[in-house]
Amino acid sequence: MPRTAVPLPVSHAAAPSWWRGIGLRQIRLTCALVLFAYLLSHFINHALGNISMDALQAGVIIHAGIWQFFPVAVIFYTSALIHASLGIWALYERRQFQWKTVEPLQLVLGLSIPALIVAHVVAVRLGENIYGINRSYPQVFAAWVASPLRLWSMYTVVLVAWIHGCIGLYFWLRLKTWFRTVAPWLLVAAATLPTLALLGIFQGQRFVAANIAAPEWQAANLGPGQVGTPAQQDMLAAITDNLLIGYVVLLLLVLAARGIRIILERRAGMISLAYGNGRTVRVPVGLSVLEASLRHKVPHASVCGGRARCSTCRIRITSDLAVLPAPSARESFVLSRLGSEGDPAIRLACQLHPTADLAFVQLLAPHVSSANAHATHPARIGQERYLVCMFVDMRGSTMLAEKRLPYDTVFIVNRFLAAVSQAVVACGGRPNQFIGDGELALFGLNCDPQTASRQALKAAAQIADNIDELNQALRHDLPQPLRFGIGIHGGEVIVGDIGYRDNMVFTALGDPVNVAARLQDMTKGLSCAAVVSDDVFASAQFDADSFAAHELAVRGRSASIKVRAIADTRQLARDAAQPDTADA
Repeated sequence: MPRTAVPLPVSHAAAPSWWRGIGLRQIRLTCALVLFAYLLSHFINHALGNISMDALQAGVIIHAGIWQFFPVAVIFYTSALIHASLGIWALYERRQFQWKTVEPLQLVLGLSIPALIVAHVVAVRLGENIYGINRSYPQVFAAWVASPLRLWSMYTVVLVAWIHGCIGLYFWLRLKTWFRTVAPWLLVAAATLPTLALLGIFQGQRFVAANIAAPEWQAANLGPGQVGTPAQQDMLAAITDNLLIGYVVLLLLVLAARGIRIILERRAGMISLAYGNGRTVRVPVGLSVLEASLRHKVPHASVCGGRARCSTCRIRITSDLAVLPAPSARESFVLSRLGSEGDPAIRLACQLHPTADLAFVQLLAPHVSSANAHATHPARIGQERYLVCMFVDMRGSTMLAEKRLPYDTVFIVNRFLAAVSQAVVACGGRPNQFIGDGELALFGLNCDPQTASRQALKAAAQIADNIDELNQALRHDLPQPLRFGIGIHGGEVIVGDIGYRDNMVFTALGDPVNVAARLQDMTKGLSCAAVVSDDVFASAQFDADSFAAHELAVRGRSASIKVRAIADTRQLARDAAQPDTADA
């Protein structure tokens, strides 16, 4: 069928990019971070029980002072309400789960927290707000001594809340460029803090159990102002029961609503999704394309699990575009980051809920055999990040090949590329592609932009030293010393696996790669060894005033670029040492 362009709504196109990037998941994440901060504070307070009961009491004064401060309390309770509501909404709204992942576990743990914590919240917070009961650690531990079930309930909620929060943090952080570096330390913290908190609770409860029989301790800690009168306790227990029953009823209503929705969707009709490889599935109206793939076990790439935080599930529509619903603000935001917003045929499978028959092809293979260990990690497929790109080219290779046997030429070229690669690796970069007698090197795969920029400049200086050593070693075989040209530029690129089947290559695509190649070509016209963009010097915090400045028009780019021409890249070694010394 012919394609018909579907214009984006004006509100989406005109909205600021940061606003379009905000969706329910971003709101949920913000609220979750507030709650996790509370959890950290509370666990640190619990851990003080390993010192003494007095330390616990001193810690809770600080903890309460922070979280009961009115503006902070408003943010905390609002975040708790929104996060819980979005969790219940997720139970209703999500039509298909990846049961082999931790996603369903995270949802079940999150929904169980209110049921596990309601008695504690009512006793401590409502008891204080309604009756002015000053309940703290000794009173809470005394109740646990009297009812071991409450003690194990609190042990359970500590673990459940922590695991739920850590799963959420993992889903958020795993796509960050620095996550693999800090992951071992985060794992240590994730295991240590709840352990110390549980031990602190155990030590505090053991202290109370040893003193609870003493009349003087009871008089000091179990008075009506601290635990409430029997009538007040009965009222709080009734409130707890009613809230628990109401919560369970709410969950049952949500599950019932899911069942009703399934029935209504089936009555509304079924649609066909054609995958372009000869496979067609029938699904009810309302499912997203990704949910349809999961339901029918059709392999479909999706790094973020359908959260619209990546673009790996994107598809190209090959049927009539006129019947498609308009992209949401979040989908438009993701597509605009890819530069695909102007093509209405490109959509995110996790966000597209078709209402009519649809034909499409997946743009990323769901299972890829990678040629690079980094690329096999899901976070390395189609990931956008800042890299510094360096192109190095050998000068005079054509003349060299004319006067030598082919194998001799290959030998010299390989020695040249080895000298360049050794400098790149020694400075923290990664040789990425070899194009004839040239090389593309990438800096920043495992570090921040400032470090990547410094590494690239140091590598350029070390390349000069390595080529000098090579020229010395081959002085009897070369009519003239080997020379080189270097272009360096940095910016946002897409890194991932490129190729077909067994011929996959991990590389970077984007404007900075092209600019670096163009700058390398410009070293010939400027009669210098390297051309480096001002952006790289600025990122590295290097003073480049000693190098000749130029503003050059780069082919394929509408705007000119400010660069520095370096006659001898060894000069960069002296400049590169200054920031490191300052940082130390």
